[in-house]
Amino acid sequence: MDLMRCTVIDSQGSVSFVIPCEALPAMVAACCNNPRNLGEFLDIAESYYRNLREPVLNGLAIFDEFNTRGSYQTIHDTLKASAADQQPVFRIVDETTREASLQPVKAGVVLFNLKAKRIVQLMNTYREIRRTGYARVFTDEGLTSTVFSYRLPREWALVP
Repeated sequence: MDLMRCTVIDSQGSVSFVIPCEALPAMVAACCNNPRNLGEFLDIAESYYRNLREPVLNGLAIFDEFNTRGSYQTIHDTLKASAADQQPVFRIVDETTREASLQPVKAGVVLFNLKAKRIVQLMNTYREIRRTGYARVFTDEGLTSTVFSYRLPREWALVP
């Protein structure tokens, strides 16, 4: 399975996690509804690509349990000891986590800045994100023959 890093920025902070590349179009499609925060973003993406929301939110709960404000040694140790494609969901809380959030995983790294309405493809060897697109819906059974399409609103910027 091809993987990539995804970092989502909203008014409450930034979260980074690894996704299957097939989920990328669902995340771009979620931006078409102008989500205000990570929860809304994942809820919308979930309708196109099942099983994104729960792993991310569960990963955040684990992060919050083992890392407290000003005490981030657990995530630092985990990031250092894990291969990039095995890293857990984490909040960007300092320079170490910021650096990790910008590191590509296999097919790349894409930032979704919900505040600025900007999608930044730092590295994307999977499939270039375009203003319009389509993909197949993913359910519990896998990719289906059902296709969804999207058209990013004009206020969303694609970089590059």
